[in-house]
Amino acid sequence: MKKMIKKILVFIKRLFSGINPVLQKAVSIGVEVTEAIKNFDTTNPYVGDIITTLIPGTVDDLIKMKLREMLPKIVVQLKLVKETQGLKDPDQIMLAAVKIIKQLDGDYKSAFLHNLSIIVAKVAADGKLSWSDAVYLLEWYYQNKKKS
Repeated sequence: MKKMIKKILVFIKRLFSGINPVLQKAVSIGVEVTEAIKNFDTTNPYVGDIITTLIPGTVDDLIKMKLREMLPKIVVQLKLVKETQGLKDPDQIMLAAVKIIKQLDGDYKSAFLHNLSIIVAKVAADGKLSWSDAVYLLEWYYQNKKKS
């Protein structure tokens, strides 16, 4: 079983190395945004622009604008947080979502953040990344780039 998993990881590494740099960056952005959500300090009332805080500073301005628009819509669409329903301010939506995400435990939190990473990567890739490719690439990226 370990040999098979090792072969799969080698295949995904080759796949990741061979994909378009734009898609590589999109995968990276997906992981970085969800890590920022996971580590966000909800007790700090002085953060005025939560969405900007969650988006890595190295992200292209066009992608930043798209993520600023889409992040609140994503968490509302995922219906994770009842508290987001009826809110109009994107920062308030994200703050409510982040607070609930932080309360999730174990596999539930991991599953939600994994799916959120995929959706963010797809937004950052401007639709050029399929769900199935994003699943494999994000998992490989997180295990091999983020953890190292």
